[in-house]
Amino acid sequence: PPAQIMFCTLNTHKVDMDKLLGAQIGLEDFIFAHIKGQRKEVEILKTDDVLGLTITDNGTGCAFIKRIKEGSLMDQNKMICVGDHIETINGKNVSDCRHYEVAKMLKDLEKGQMFKLELIEPMKTFEKLEPRSKGGTLPEAKISRGRETLRLRTKGPATVEETPTEVEEKAIKKVDELLETYMGIRDIELAATMVEAGRDKKNPDEFAVALDQALGDFAFPDEFVFDVWGAIGDAKQGRL
Repeated sequence: PPAQIMFCTLNTHKVDMDKLLGAQIGLEDFIFAHIKGQRKEVEILKTDDVLGLTITDNGTGCAFIKRIKEGSLMDQNKMICVGDHIETINGKNVSDCRHYEVAKMLKDLEKGQMFKLELIEPMKTFEKLEPRSKGGTLPEAKISRGRETLRLRTKGPATVEETPTEVEEKAIKKVDELLETYMGIRDIELAATMVEAGRDKKNPDEFAVALDQALGDFAFPDEFVFDVWGAIGDAKQGRL
């Protein structure tokens, strides 16, 4: 059932956060669905303001851990793993929350206090499968310009579009990094939507208005919006 799918990876069965299914896929890419497995509970003493987690989600109510910073508070607890779905925080079910909401809840937890997480790890399977041989359909092999990709959107139907230009790809990657810095989340689809919003804008004010119209629910801080506009400009000028 779709509700059991935590996330999908492209061209690998492994829990590889660098191969997550994002906003765009090649028409020849191979998709692996990772489903819910074992549940586990962990209690942590928050001794630092920063937990060291990067959160993302699948767009349908499943926020999961994309990255654990080495040496961080969360890295010290080996029960917590990349790919784990965060189901509850201190007994509050967050399964229907977006990744930025979950990241804020974790950030707002009081320092010096214990908190409990209920996690669901991806089902471990295909352990003996060998990865696909490297070829033209793997992400490492650039899709030639003019090839079409399937664009997946959280809201609205999927569409077949041209692959992003090299400039847009660089801008999307940089905006995704800014999302992690400012909000503790990674979301290629969100980054691509933001780059699209700034595609034909002439100044940061026009960009801010377009961003508010497309993604007003996020309430991005002004300094973040300015940095995103700067990243888009840097990509266009070849500085990335």
